[in-house]
Amino acid sequence: MAQLIKVKKGLDINLKGKPQEITKNSIPSEYYTVCPDDYTGFVPKVAVKEGDKVLAGTPVFFDKNRPDIKVVAPFSGEIAAVNRGEKRRLLSVVIKADPSNNYEDFGRKDVKSLSPETVKVALAEAGILALIRQRPYDIIASPEDSPRDIFVPGFYSAPLAPDLEYILKGQESDFQAGLDALARITDGDVYLGIRPDAKSAALKNAKGVKIVEFSGPHPAGNAGVQINHIKPVNKGEIVWTVNPQDVIVIGRFFNKGIVDLKRLVSLVGSEVNEDARAYYLMVSGAAIKRLVQGNVTEHIDLRYISGNVLTGTRIPADGFLHAYDNQITVIPEGDETHEFAGWISLGFDKFSVSKTYPAFIIEPLTKKEYTIDARIKGGRRAMIMSNEWDKVFPMDILPEFLIRAIIAFDIDKMENLGIYEVAPEDFALCEFVDTSKMELQAIVRQGLDLLYKEMS
Repeated sequence: MAQLIKVKKGLDINLKGKPQEITKNSIPSEYYTVCPDDYTGFVPKVAVKEGDKVLAGTPVFFDKNRPDIKVVAPFSGEIAAVNRGEKRRLLSVVIKADPSNNYEDFGRKDVKSLSPETVKVALAEAGILALIRQRPYDIIASPEDSPRDIFVPGFYSAPLAPDLEYILKGQESDFQAGLDALARITDGDVYLGIRPDAKSAALKNAKGVKIVEFSGPHPAGNAGVQINHIKPVNKGEIVWTVNPQDVIVIGRFFNKGIVDLKRLVSLVGSEVNEDARAYYLMVSGAAIKRLVQGNVTEHIDLRYISGNVLTGTRIPADGFLHAYDNQITVIPEGDETHEFAGWISLGFDKFSVSKTYPAFIIEPLTKKEYTIDARIKGGRRAMIMSNEWDKVFPMDILPEFLIRAIIAFDIDKMENLGIYEVAPEDFALCEFVDTSKMELQAIVRQGLDLLYKEMS
């Protein structure tokens, strides 16, 4: 029987705009964008130039410091632009898509017969290793490392997150092949975190992994929370984390011998038309313009997000799906909202963590869904040690003290307070409830980057 871990701290934000369990026709994209900023810890060097023809799986840039690590084209076509910023910093590579996708052939492989090094080299050569992240530092995994363990969160718990069990239907064999490949890489264990009520056989009966059940609110689905509760990371240790949809990509690579970055992406949010809230088959880097056109509220300012509302990336209406994301969220910007009496109103329709408004009494009875806009609602203030972060932070770490140590860049305190275990996403809820309006995820990212440079 699987171990059950109950996550007591956290917060579920019940937003309006959940997806229906319907997969709609894929919407073709004329252009695909590959952005090096998606790959943390990566110093890009371009491998293509404008006018070059590429196949899905052709390298478009590689890591200057670790040339074995590559990022490949998600779709075949012609390089339309290599966009650079100040000091010739690479911003993105844009591909004009072919009418149909053509793939580099890497050859099918029986993963169970391969050595760990062969598996890592194959993933690196195909650019798929860039989809695997490591702790500490929350950066791209290196083929030179042997991870102590590998963690695969088997559900999504963020607001409006897609249902992994629905996504897995028809992809069970690729998911298991991906788990088999991960199991070959590590001398330790592959941990698969699932919900106690999981029904998918691909999750409940997964082979070659240790299954751990997690109950409780978000961020129970975060890799960092699961690592902290199962087997924390100590100084000098390296563990890898893999998004479950990327496990499918890994399995598909070994089963078919191609880099197929297709994934089911949910279009969600209060400003998405009800009949359009569904799943769409998309490829990483695809433009969202055709996806949202005619499917969202008109005549108001909207916030488009690649990812969820807590950790996603703000994108324009003609932006693109970022590399690790499984949802496109659309919410009101809120700059046209004018509330009479402001915070002293009764607020029956307002979400409140501190129970300032009476809606918290109604919510458990009615399962009320909230429409929350992108406003900060207040200016930045001095850091307040109020214990409010700790109420939604389920890791065995003192978040307020760790943030202070990061701001001061006190390496000894950062290490003692658990910096090696965390990633920016682990502080997303703290940022949401923070009365000081601090950009905690950016602070953690800056601290991890500085520490990585210092320790390298």
